[in-house]
Amino acid sequence: MSTSKAVEAFMGYQRINSGEKTIKNYKILLHKFDGHLGEKEISQVTSEDIFNFLVQNTEGQKQSTKRLKFTLIKAFFNFITANVDEKLPNPCHTQVLRKSFRDPTGRQWNILEKDVVDEIIFRTDNPRNRLMLELMARGGMRIGEVLKLRADDLDDRKLFIDRPKSGRQSEVVFIPKKVAERLREYIRSNGISPAERIFPIGYTGARAIVKKSGQAVGINLCPHDLRRHAATYASRAGAPLEIVSKVILRHANLATTQRYLGKVSDTEALHWIENIYR
Repeated sequence: MSTSKAVEAFMGYQRINSGEKTIKNYKILLHKFDGHLGEKEISQVTSEDIFNFLVQNTEGQKQSTKRLKFTLIKAFFNFITANVDEKLPNPCHTQVLRKSFRDPTGRQWNILEKDVVDEIIFRTDNPRNRLMLELMARGGMRIGEVLKLRADDLDDRKLFIDRPKSGRQSEVVFIPKKVAERLREYIRSNGISPAERIFPIGYTGARAIVKKSGQAVGINLCPHDLRRHAATYASRAGAPLEIVSKVILRHANLATTQRYLGKVSDTEALHWIENIYR
């Protein structure tokens, strides 16, 4: 497959699954990337090709911008590996690229303590809004995944994510029993049919809900802070790195885990999720 065909397939996926800003970022960068490579086969693209392209296209830019562009290219190759050729290694996975386009030094994440997150959730009276917050904070879900949920995606304490951001065909989110029960009751009481979206609102409205919930306790809150909390709290509660990376974050590529860790069973995943939020 040529690089241009690969870009076309990836952008088709993004137009269905991503927001307007994300689509625009990918379109601009990958158009330049395709032009840089010409009609080169995607299987022949090397880490050197990527390095040279990024150096040329990020000269004089902030490290955070360089990191973003590298992340976009890496996500593109993750998609190709997951959907086109699973034997194709991601050429972004080299030490030189990771070091050259690493996060800016001194970058600080907004890590929320459990009592703060609990207060945010408990002070949210609207059932829909509370469930959305819980799915991000307890299940580690991305805001886009929450908004795409349909009633038939719920199966006991598991949620099936169709065509997730990672580029896989599907992923499974494990949620605590009480959250699953509230979600099931919300679906039933609102008469939501199996194929209907559970939360039929847009990204802007969802982010506004999260921001307002944070303001209620005096903090500046964004959706990804809740997902990050889910992973951080699980780690502090003693969950193995394997559970945090493969079950909660569901990252497509984590060099520290996926090279040697085995499969996590549903039983083990549910055990940890239930015990973390006891």
